[in-house]
Amino acid sequence: MDAELLARIQFAITAGFHFLFPPISIGLGLMLVIMEGLYLKTNDIIYHQMTHFWVKVFGLVFAIGVASGIVMEFQFGTNWSTYSRYVGDVFGSALAAEGIFAFFLESGFLAILLFGWDKVSPRMHFFSTVMVMLGSHFSAIWILVANSWMQTPAGYHIVETAHGLRAEITDFWALVFNPTTIDRLSHTIAASWQTGAWFVLSVGAFYLLKQKYTDFAMRSIKIALVVSLIGSFGQLISGHSSAKTLAKFQPAKLAAFEGHFEAQAPAPLYVVGWVDETNRSVSGIKIPGMLSFLVHGNFQAPMVGLTAFPEDERPPVNIVFQSYHWMVLIGLFLIGLSLATAISMWLKKLPNSRTLLWALVFSVLLPHIANMLGWMAAEIGRQPWIVYGLLRTKDAISPIVEAEKVLASLIMFILIYALLFAVFIYLLNDKIQKGPEIETEPTEGRRRA
Repeated sequence: MDAELLARIQFAITAGFHFLFPPISIGLGLMLVIMEGLYLKTNDIIYHQMTHFWVKVFGLVFAIGVASGIVMEFQFGTNWSTYSRYVGDVFGSALAAEGIFAFFLESGFLAILLFGWDKVSPRMHFFSTVMVMLGSHFSAIWILVANSWMQTPAGYHIVETAHGLRAEITDFWALVFNPTTIDRLSHTIAASWQTGAWFVLSVGAFYLLKQKYTDFAMRSIKIALVVSLIGSFGQLISGHSSAKTLAKFQPAKLAAFEGHFEAQAPAPLYVVGWVDETNRSVSGIKIPGMLSFLVHGNFQAPMVGLTAFPEDERPPVNIVFQSYHWMVLIGLFLIGLSLATAISMWLKKLPNSRTLLWALVFSVLLPHIANMLGWMAAEIGRQPWIVYGLLRTKDAISPIVEAEKVLASLIMFILIYALLFAVFIYLLNDKIQKGPEIETEPTEGRRRA
């Protein structure tokens, strides 16, 4: 293996591990606001129990997320120094904004959220919950701004410096609202809501299976179901919009998503399939003309194929195709499972539907798998560019970093992350097994206006 491949594997592993946690904190943060808001509105103690329990879980997720995320920023300087020099003015401004407007907001109010139950008024505590939720969402905004700029650069110019070419900002708001920001941000936020919701659904279903904390579990599941369905349909809408944007700004990526080598009119939409890259063909189940219709509103509209691009500017096709399609299939399955759960609750059969409850318990894994597949499709589909149309990935690597050193640090990161994950699972299981604290009435601190 060479240094470039190892550096890409290292960043993929560290970013992938880190991204297990932000979607949970974003989705769970939204549900904490709903739960605590219901407590303030109804004064029903069960909603306080729910908020208190899930706040503890939120704190654990936040801590592991921060610990695992810091490493990625150092890799820009160690493994990707050419990239950092090239886009430092652009990428650095977005990361700085994330720290100032998001991380400080979230972490600043986190102490009140975790430890201020009997030290501040209920309204002040709720305000802190809202601020933490907004901070987690703002963090996603600035990270997605930075990543979306790499997909569709805007608001910059290239200047010659003593150390080579460098991108500099000419229009900050054009950078922020580059062509793919809104679609990718809305898709990621909706996915995060869904991830947090399925986390709550899984734990609620577990309690119902064990016949423990049933009222707590049923109300948690109700809230999570609403958030899950909103997130699911939000993903369908944002995903459709994103595909239309890709057709305009990243047609090679969209062609790889659907395995289209030659220009086609009408262009089919594949449900499942397998790409033979050698023979430039796809075998599978397809819907004739559907891709043309979804992108252009016309079943006969032509779609650009990969052969319209030089061979050295085409992404790997089959891995992108599979990542994209399995992400979509998982999303559709989760919508079906959410609807089945909602119907079972409406018929008052959910507590006794053990097969469905076990499906809910294990389906907590599916949003994470879909998230990873989505990022794989987006990032591998951008190749060979690290900044689309401007800087190739092979040219962004640090020129003096040796493969042996990258491999050594990669092994170290894998071991450390394995230990972190084991600690996380142990602590999470301990909190779930202990369950919520049973309260009969609010404490004096929570009665204060």
